[in-house]
Amino acid sequence: MSCLPAAFSVSGSSSLIVGNREKGSSIGGFQLRNPNSKEIWGNTLDFPDQRGFVANWSNKAPNLDPVYAQGAISFPKTQKWWEKSLQPNVIEIESAQELVEGLRNAGDRLVVLNFFSPGCGGCKALHPKICQLAESNPNTIFLTVNYEEHKPMCYALHVHVLPFFRFYRGADGKVCSFSCTNATIKKFKDALAKYGKERCSLAPAKGLEEKELVALASMDLISKDLEVRAMDGAAKSTSFSKVELKEGNAMVAA
Repeated sequence: MSCLPAAFSVSGSSSLIVGNREKGSSIGGFQLRNPNSKEIWGNTLDFPDQRGFVANWSNKAPNLDPVYAQGAISFPKTQKWWEKSLQPNVIEIESAQELVEGLRNAGDRLVVLNFFSPGCGGCKALHPKICQLAESNPNTIFLTVNYEEHKPMCYALHVHVLPFFRFYRGADGKVCSFSCTNATIKKFKDALAKYGKERCSLAPAKGLEEKELVALASMDLISKDLEVRAMDGAAKSTSFSKVELKEGNAMVAA
């Protein structure tokens, strides 16, 4: 590009713009009648012989179609504290229906029911140790319940303090329940050692108590059909457990 003393700008196109540099604005435009001429308004234009200068002023830049590009920026999801370091045997409960089914389908495996709240400082502080215990006890099932998302269910199960834990084992149903913190974690470890011992039992899992099933059903948190099936299963597990106990006592007496 060459510049004229009178503030004219000349490009390789045959279209020229007259600009006022002092005011920073355009005052007009014109096209060369003769592309081979170097005269404008009676003035001769002297262009240096530069390699980059386009001699044929009639050549214009080609019309290029616009190119549109679209991209997406994704950011990794930030894990919440209760989602970190989870083991395969740790399952988050999404509904009362899922809780009842989970306890019934656990067989004779030990099940730890963990009630927590995202805003509970004690729950957050205890979480890493619970994850470590879950890792060291792979045969134990850990079911977690978010209190803030399932308040009606927690009310029906009489959970009023956090963190709160319930231990279930096969036909015995609920074997213990308590609240603990980092300072009293020994209580949790002792319960794992006591109720997590290997044993042979063919009795179906008992799960929740009958009154708890009735309360959940009355709040429409579980179906009536599930309530009946769960109560029937609990009755069978109780009678089966009594038979196993009698047989065990007879074997000991013999």
